[in-house]
Amino acid sequence: MDQNTKKQMVAESVLDYIDNGEILGIGSGSTVNILIELLPKVKNKIQNVVSSSVNSTKLLEANGFEVQELNSIGRLTKYIDGADEVNKYLQLIKGGGGALTREKILAHNSDKFICIVDESKKVEILGKFPLPVEVIPLSRSSVAREFIKIGGRPVLRQEFTTDNGNIILDVHDLNITEPLNLEKTLNNIPGIVTNGLFAINHAHILLCANDNEIEVSEPIV
Repeated sequence: MDQNTKKQMVAESVLDYIDNGEILGIGSGSTVNILIELLPKVKNKIQNVVSSSVNSTKLLEANGFEVQELNSIGRLTKYIDGADEVNKYLQLIKGGGGALTREKILAHNSDKFICIVDESKKVEILGKFPLPVEVIPLSRSSVAREFIKIGGRPVLRQEFTTDNGNIILDVHDLNITEPLNLEKTLNNIPGIVTNGLFAINHAHILLCANDNEIEVSEPIV
């Protein structure tokens, strides 16, 4: 079974988790794009929808949804998004598409975060996928030096500006054995807007498509 088929499978499976009256947060990325195309099937269950990116908003609107601002909604009942990597604790690396700041805001403001992936995204240790970090342009060099100190290799994402008007450093060569501690450390470096570790706001449920089925997981405690 190819990867696109698995993405289709897991996107279809998460529809069963959408209940009546949902105030739904929607992430971004290729798997979420497939989900958005399927959401009209359960539109009658969705009270309001909030999006994490300009691209997702456009796709939601094209599928008949009126996208709300988080400020006018308050708390989300569920947030659904993909991931670039996920470990057994349902800690994630996200931000390959550059929407990590808004994604983390929605994850933080949701009652339940459901992550949808195919099996290629599951890892023992986070960090093979370069860690995306949204950075204020003025602080690019100073933030890069901080990553070099801890063994990272920061690379500026070329010709890319986030929806918030900032740049992305993709940090290679990190072996992230303690995601929670690293996320907290990075949160205190001036100039970093958001880092792509979702350990504080980890997923509550993981739906993962493999060759045979959808595997459902909760964090290992």
